[in-house]
Amino acid sequence: MDAEKRILELRRLLNQYGYEYYVLDQPTVSDAEYDMLTRELIELEEKHPEFYDPLSPTQRVGGTVLEGFNKVAHSRPMLSMGDVFSYDELREWCRGVENSVGPVTYSVENKIDGLAMSLLYRDGRFQQAVTRGDGEIGEDVTENVKTIRSIPMEIEYAGELEVRGEVYMPISSFNALNAKQQAEGKQLFANPRNAAAGSIRQLDTKVAASRNLEAYWYYVPDAMNHGFRSHSESLDWIHSLGFRTNRNNRLFHNVEEIIKYIDETAEIRDSLPFAIDGMVIKVDDIATEERLGYTIKTPKWEIAYKFPAEQAITKLLDIVLTVGRTGKITPNAVLEPVRLAGTQVSAATLHNEDMIKDKDIRIGDDVVIHKAGDIIPEVIRPLADHRDGTQVPYIFPEVCPVCGSPLHRFEDEAAHYCINADCPARVVSSIAHFASRNAMNIEGLGEKKVEQFHEQGWLNTVEDIYQLQNRREEIIKLDKFGEKSYLNLINGIEKSKANSLEKLLFGLGIRQVGEKAADVLAKRFEHIDHLMAADYEELCEIPDIGAITADAIVSFFRDEKNQVLIQALKDDGVNMTCIKGEVYESPFTGKTCVLTGTLSQYTRKEAQQILESLGAKVSGSVSARTDYVIYGTEAGSKLTKATALGVTTMTE
Repeated sequence: MDAEKRILELRRLLNQYGYEYYVLDQPTVSDAEYDMLTRELIELEEKHPEFYDPLSPTQRVGGTVLEGFNKVAHSRPMLSMGDVFSYDELREWCRGVENSVGPVTYSVENKIDGLAMSLLYRDGRFQQAVTRGDGEIGEDVTENVKTIRSIPMEIEYAGELEVRGEVYMPISSFNALNAKQQAEGKQLFANPRNAAAGSIRQLDTKVAASRNLEAYWYYVPDAMNHGFRSHSESLDWIHSLGFRTNRNNRLFHNVEEIIKYIDETAEIRDSLPFAIDGMVIKVDDIATEERLGYTIKTPKWEIAYKFPAEQAITKLLDIVLTVGRTGKITPNAVLEPVRLAGTQVSAATLHNEDMIKDKDIRIGDDVVIHKAGDIIPEVIRPLADHRDGTQVPYIFPEVCPVCGSPLHRFEDEAAHYCINADCPARVVSSIAHFASRNAMNIEGLGEKKVEQFHEQGWLNTVEDIYQLQNRREEIIKLDKFGEKSYLNLINGIEKSKANSLEKLLFGLGIRQVGEKAADVLAKRFEHIDHLMAADYEELCEIPDIGAITADAIVSFFRDEKNQVLIQALKDDGVNMTCIKGEVYESPFTGKTCVLTGTLSQYTRKEAQQILESLGAKVSGSVSARTDYVIYGTEAGSKLTKATALGVTTMTE
């Protein structure tokens, strides 16, 4: 067999075996045989580059480094769905549908918690993958989506076909990714949806490939033009073409049947291999969908029922304290591991001593937990009627669990603090905070690395970061730390010197000064010397800087050790001035804006910076004084409140 024929045969076989493994979950060959055929194909393609095909199975492992993501206009809008949050609301929606068009059949499916995606095929070959974006314009993420093995690169269909669905991260992939992040001292992903969205937007396609993403396909936009009368028929058709469709889909004829199925799904939700946050109910007949039509934002023929915030009962085994960068002491519950909202939970925050007392939480209690915002595990209440006398009331310690120094509770604050500036936990946390992404953004200097360098005696203050260049011989001898890692770290440290003043102020860890306050102070005083000279009264006059924050700022800069630190940073060449971007007059000038939902073209921080450059003030909460609420996909309570208050809303 000549080379071209063998290459084509190997591609056909590997595509077939991949379909059986990733879509049907019924492999017909061993992993070893699959790997052997893949190696043979790689070798043949390397010898015969004239037969290169971007859709070859060998091109799905990543390796391309992208410069960015091009914007693409959707041929048909990718609208978001309306939501209901109770069975009464669901009954009302179904009643409205049936009053308009008579009895209908409903298609009900899992609402996968992932990233909406559109695939385009021409003459049987995969062409493009585009995110939902704002519904009108998305981003071309073709190269990253190609790394998802279950997506067919070629299908038996002539002409043009668009298929829409959800790219998601399986629970097993999410747990493995966070374990890797933790081992490397990197920030953990909050949930599988965030992890999937972040993976799809990686510029290095190898990173996307390593994240083991998956996808389900749930909609053919022009199904009627392809000869189908119902949504369910179109799903069966694309499944036969090689697309993964969720086989949990069901057809029902009335709302009570739907509710029963939702209840059944809720009971097995934790055992599913993917995260779901609700169920999607669609009118199955396509002609009826057309009759029902659309609102400006959503189809009238589909609705999402959102599950209530999930709760679980588990045992509180212990309460342990952590020491933050400012010395703040946070009590945390050690829990008997329990599955909650798709992830394994073994710890939860207890906030402060008052919360523990007010809720009468005791070690050994059975407790009810939930995820605040579906992200952060939190103890709601103990189950006092489960107590058998073995539960122990918690006595809040009087000394720091790390250094043994007396704890201090400031007036009007619920938290306790370790005020020993040399406490090892405070030192490590404060240096890691200084180097973190939202502060000085020093790549390669995460908390684990800071802890390692602190143990070696190389990092005891923030200023020591800028002396690491003198420790080359010692650093490159560390395990998993060679010349290249050392140079990357030193380059990151050098780059950080040019940051604007607000980054430095946030990085210094002044109590009560978060990112927003740091930005306000940098723009107001322009140079750190002017801020250091400011008195309490002057600071209190600044909008967004209250009395407690003003007192903390004055106390910080009066401390002789901090004055020495600032001078040392100056000597090291760290910028001390605010680098102002140009501010333009615009319709946003002087307006208060709130951002909500998932934005497609910018991160939340980038959008905030753009608004501020247009003269707007960006707030985190909606009130009657809000001028504009700008929303992306999955917008929730803020958008609802804005509508209720009559606040002007707009898409990204």
